[in-house]
Amino acid sequence: MSAVLNISSYLFVPLTDTLALRESIRSQAAGLSLKGTVLLAEEGINLFLAGSAESVRGFVAWLKQDKRFAPLEPKESWSDHVPFGKLLVKVKREIIRMNHPTIRPHAGRAPAVDAKTLARWLDAGVDDDGRPVVTLDTRNAFEVGYGKFRNAIDWNIAKFTEFPQQVAEHRNELAGKRVVSYCTGGIRCEKAAIYMAEAGIEHVVQLEGGILKYFEEVGGQHYEGGCFVFDERESLAPSLAPAPQLLSAPSTSE
Repeated sequence: MSAVLNISSYLFVPLTDTLALRESIRSQAAGLSLKGTVLLAEEGINLFLAGSAESVRGFVAWLKQDKRFAPLEPKESWSDHVPFGKLLVKVKREIIRMNHPTIRPHAGRAPAVDAKTLARWLDAGVDDDGRPVVTLDTRNAFEVGYGKFRNAIDWNIAKFTEFPQQVAEHRNELAGKRVVSYCTGGIRCEKAAIYMAEAGIEHVVQLEGGILKYFEEVGGQHYEGGCFVFDERESLAPSLAPAPQLLSAPSTSE
């Protein structure tokens, strides 16, 4: 079994003490020899960390002692080496940039569909109410190049801040459909689903936990290729094992 545990997780939750949190999180993670990135903003936390299983899980247990972070449910994968060169803990304006300050997911989560239900819907082509089901990729175009859901809608965006404009241009194409927004781990598709609902698009849900949770619970059913990840592993197969360039290499980077 690979020796290094990798986790990714996010949570939209109001934070008013980001500077103090940055220092305590950096100290705790460094003391456990963890590497990766933790982003903090007034809207919540987004983290990618790697180290020994004992250290990683110890850090998560420590973090969840803060009741604000108790709902965190990290997604796990394994590798033979730590895929990060250093530890970074940063305070940002948003934990995932959309340039839309009215989006406050902690005020109410977007409706979600779990992986097994989505697989069943895709088998049938319709949701439980008989609506046609479409998957909407909210990731950047170069990520989509590594893999995506079969027949997914892809607006070929270069960065997530372009998403609102694409919604304005394509909203009529989504009318009457069950729209399932998805991304790598859930953070972008949650913001995207909330934005679309506020823009008046009905029947929108996010894929709970994103592609990585789907791989964990379903595997590669209805999915083509791998999933790009922002670390040295580059891409994960549906088995969650490193599998770079399963579909095609990107022409740029984020």
